[in-house]
Amino acid sequence: MASNSLVARSFWGRATPLQRREMLAGLGFISPWFIGFLVFTAGPMVISLWLSLTRYDVINPPRYIGFQNYERMLADPRLGTSLFNSFYYALFHVPLAMGVALGLALILVRVGRAAGFFRTAFYLPSVTPAVAIGTLWLWILNPQIGLINRGLELLGIQGPGWTTDPDWIKPGIVLMSLWSVGNTVVLYLAALRNVPPELYEAARIDGANSWNQFRNVTIPMISGTLFFTLVVNTIASLQIFAEVYTMYFGNMTGMSAAASAGLFYNIYLFRQAFEFLQMGYASAMAWLLFVIILILTIFQLRASKRWVYYEGG
Repeated sequence: MASNSLVARSFWGRATPLQRREMLAGLGFISPWFIGFLVFTAGPMVISLWLSLTRYDVINPPRYIGFQNYERMLADPRLGTSLFNSFYYALFHVPLAMGVALGLALILVRVGRAAGFFRTAFYLPSVTPAVAIGTLWLWILNPQIGLINRGLELLGIQGPGWTTDPDWIKPGIVLMSLWSVGNTVVLYLAALRNVPPELYEAARIDGANSWNQFRNVTIPMISGTLFFTLVVNTIASLQIFAEVYTMYFGNMTGMSAAASAGLFYNIYLFRQAFEFLQMGYASAMAWLLFVIILILTIFQLRASKRWVYYEGG
């Protein structure tokens, strides 16, 4: 830090008046972001870290209790349930969402001029309000009148209790999540269009069939985008909240057997903070989630060196 300060002072002393004005102008332009980061991100993180070491119910001042909130998490069975549910969802949602999005993008590449229309159609659900999605899918997954079970009935199949059977709650939520893969489709479509056509031509000359071209040309060339969506979707899936809360917890009916199957980590954190007013415990939960996501992201970054290809790297 001291060496960086010396370098900065040395540069400032040798800079021309124009360079100094440009530096001040640059600092002025980034200052709104920097102030916003301090006020809305860094500041709340520091405060939440302090609150995680306290007992705080919003009404009374925080009281320091050390690591009791973290010790409590070790003995909280519902926290374990919520973690399991979140990991279950991430484990199935991330590969399915990436696979479906890649399949749709491969189709759009071959559609031609109509690709613009379908790209917009696929993307629209991604900008639909989460509350609306939860309400819509609560009806679609309804065991008696839902569209999915009605369609299964036409095929002679008895549909499961998507919203009532604890064994089918999480699969139903995973199915709902595929509704909004449009943003991933757009990313994959852009990556596919950037693959040089001559690579496919060379592969065909070497006798590669469609599968070999996909495996040896397409996947390596879009691996950077695949890696980006893997990291982003993993982080997002571990923080799923609004849709599931709308479906199962919006009426504040408590923890029924069915609702426990949909008790995801962020929902349990929210309930602890704003329903039970245990802000200190909720802050500790937030930091646990931060550490989990950080570890997973570091692992993905290190593992990416084995399969991600960067052109010119």
